[in-house]
Parts: sequence; structure tokens; C-alpha cells
Amino acid sequence: MSLPPLVEPAAELTVDEVRRYSRHLIIPDVGMAGQKRLKNAKVLCVGAGGLGSPALMYLAAAGVGTLGVIDFDVVDESNLQRQIIHGQSDVGRPKAESAAATVREINPLVDVVVHNTALTNDNVMEIFSGYDLIVDGTDNFATRYMVNDAAVLLGKPYVWGSIYRFDGQASVFWAEHGPCYRCLYPEPPPPGMVPSCAEGGVLGVLCASIGSIQVNEAIKLLTGIGDPLVGRLMIYDALEMKYRDVKVRKDPECVLCGKNPTVTQLLDDYEAFCGAISDEAAEAATGSTITARELKAMQDNGDDIFLVDVREINEYEIVSIPGATLIPKGEFLNGSALEKLPQDKRIVLHCKSGARSAEALAIVKNAGFSDAVHVGGGVLSWVATVDPSLPSY
Repeated sequence: MSLPPLVEPAAELTVDEVRRYSRHLIIPDVGMAGQKRLKNAKVLCVGAGGLGSPALMYLAAAGVGTLGVIDFDVVDESNLQRQIIHGQSDVGRPKAESAAATVREINPLVDVVVHNTALTNDNVMEIFSGYDLIVDGTDNFATRYMVNDAAVLLGKPYVWGSIYRFDGQASVFWAEHGPCYRCLYPEPPPPGMVPSCAEGGVLGVLCASIGSIQVNEAIKLLTGIGDPLVGRLMIYDALEMKYRDVKVRKDPECVLCGKNPTVTQLLDDYEAFCGAISDEAAEAATGSTITARELKAMQDNGDDIFLVDVREINEYEIVSIPGATLIPKGEFLNGSALEKLPQDKRIVLHCKSGARSAEALAIVKNAGFSDAVHVGGGVLSWVATVDPSLPSY
């Protein structure tokens, strides 16, 4: 679907700009008019991490006139395997500042705007309003939904990307011309169901593959060339070296961009909407999360485990994982559950989706059960992947 250019062209290109962008200028589809549009464009990259690194670098090289970067984190040595905009000397430095320095080195003609802060409900609308296009390089669901909602409410397009291990996805969400992120994912996945890159890892070069696709889409939108990924989800498998795309239709019943929207402003708490867990629970779950299939394998192998269901009794009566002992989360909070746990067995916790069991896991680990684990996705994952004959709720 061809779309009109997102921005008007700048008045002119300088001699230095003509020299720098000459390989763009000789492409008929880009030419002088397209490069002037890039010069006049204002693009914000949300995140200066794995996806933000190649995105910022190639947007700068392409001649986008104003580049904003928002990130509140600092560079860690573990970032350097994939976040190529940062170097060894940047460890400990704010990512937004490190990224801005690299952008200026790549192209001093670009105006870099640094937002060294977290993107929140309080600032997202104001920050987004200063840009023509958003490039989303975030790695958590709460921020993704906030980015989507703000973009839709402001009428702005954004280019989305996601990476995990060897797999990547990319799309363009623009409610005026197609679906939004909520049309594709109406609800966030249960906590623990989808591991983060910190838990599952990511092939460093995958960031470049997806990040460069995001830049390609941004250039197409800004200049009005080609067929953008509006209404299409591109899926990349790096191991099989296969690309495929899936059509994504606008949902007429979408709560945000449908015919009768019920979400007409930002949510009060995106962390709560996505079922986010506390920092302590997240830390406890890191490296101590198993899948429902792994639990089934433990049971089939006769592993010496003590399976605990931390839900409430009414939930347990609806559906339960075979072999589980019910000890509601409240008993972990008041400490009475600990005396019920055997010392000679490995403790395995689960709940409905993984959030409550992660909270209980933090308590159990602090009590000395260092090898305890919990089931990511909980009962929902068990029903979906192990025993679909059981009822869900």
C-alpha cells in the first residue's frame, strides 16, 4: 500500500549535504526531493539498545535532520555484544548520551536531541508530539503498549521491532491507514510466558537485521516511496534464513482504534495492565523459570519435586495441574507456607500465569530454597501446551 510522504521537503540541500548523500540522490525514487524530506524529518528512537543502536546509526547516516533518543539506562558490558552504538569506553555512561555522541560522529549535520529519562505516562505525549515518526526499540510489553497508545492518540505512525534469540519481527503501525499494535496483540501475554532477552538471550547480529529493516521502513514512510509494512507483520528466522510476512487486519472492535473505542486516553498503569511483577520477583525468576513442558518432563522422569499451586482454592477447584499441592500465595506472604515445604525436595511453584508464583518464588528463595523454580505461564501454559483437555479460565 503506497502512502503519501510523511513530511514536506526542506527548502534546500547544502553543497556538503549533496556531496554526503550523493548515492541517495542518484536513486530516482529518492532523489533531491526525497533527501530534502529526510533532512526535514524529526524521528524519535525509543531505546538506545539492541534495536536502537543500528536504527540510530543508519538514520543518522541517511540524513534524517533531527534525531531524538530516549533511554534512561547506562551502558553495561553485557550490552556490547549487540548494542553496537556503544563502545568499551562507554561502560557506565548513560546510553542516551553515548548514542548521541556516536550519531554526531557519524553525521555532524544531524541535530541530536537527548532525552536521558524514562518514558512514562507523564512525558510520553509531550515528547512524541515533537516528532514526525517513532521508531520503537523497547524490550518490555508495558512500554510497547504505552508507545502504541500514545502514537494512536497523537495520530502518529511508528515502526515496531522485536527480537529474541534467532527470531525477529517488524511492522509499521499507523491507525490512520491500518492496524495498531493492539489489533495484533489485544492483550499482553501472561507474565513469565515470554522470556526477555536477558533471560533467553539474543544473537547480537539479529539486532542489526531487524533494526535496519526498521530504518528502511522509516525512510519509506518519510519519503513516500515503496510499500511500507502497514498491515503486515514481517517475521525473520535467522537460523533458517527465511523471511515471511503475515497480513494484519485492522480490528473493527479494537479498544483503541476500532469503531467504538473504549480506550480514549493513556492507561493509568501499564505495568499493572501487563501484569508486571516486582523487581524482587523478576530477579528471583531470572534463571529459575521452567516451562510447562519441562514440568511435565520432571514428573514423567520421577524427579523428586514438590509442586505447589499458589492460587486460591476456587481457582484450584476449576482446574489444577496433577500432583500439585495447594498453598495460596497469602500463606507465603505471612510466612506460614514455609513450614509446609519439605527440605529434601526441589520446590516448583505455579499459579495461573506466572506472576503470583514469581512473587512466592522470591520469598522461597530468600528462605533458603535456592534451587526452587516456578512455571512460566502457569496453568494457562499447562492447558495450552501439555493437556488441552483441561478447562481454562
